Amino acid sequence: MDWEKNIITQTAGIRDLLAGTKTIAVLGIKTEAQANAPAFYVPSYLQQAGFQVIPVPVYYPDVMQILGQKVYRRLIDVSVEIDLLNVFRRSQDVRPHLEEILAKKPKAVWLQSGIRDDAVAEALAQADIKVVQDRCLMVEHRRLGI
Repeated sequence: MDWEKNIITQTAGIRDLLAGTKTIAVLGIKTEAQANAPAFYVPSYLQQAGFQVIPVPVYYPDVMQILGQKVYRRLIDVSVEIDLLNVFRRSQDVRPHLEEILAKKPKAVWLQSGIRDDAVAEALAQADIKVVQDRCLMVEHRRLGI
């Protein structure tokens, strides 16, 4: 398989990816108490843009809802198919999530601005999961006017 086709870097690929996305799980989402953090306001924007946002926080064990949605502690527990996994974790903290991401098998994984792990991206791409690295989902969505 030509796994490199699953690494998306071009505008057309991002447009196609977003056009086919309805459900976005957000790994590392922050709570309303951190409303000024990108890990909260980007998912909030996405929800307002019409996407179903599924919160998967890494911290905040007592929080049961974010953005009015049920919180899931593990990706594997999310009960619906995930079109896009939006990741808000430091680059060095992405790799520990790889096994769980592969088990859940979202259609795509988006590593936010400043987040990059080429080995993880390759592993995901080889599993036929599309990958975008080091880009802001909100900025790209606005730029494309989708």
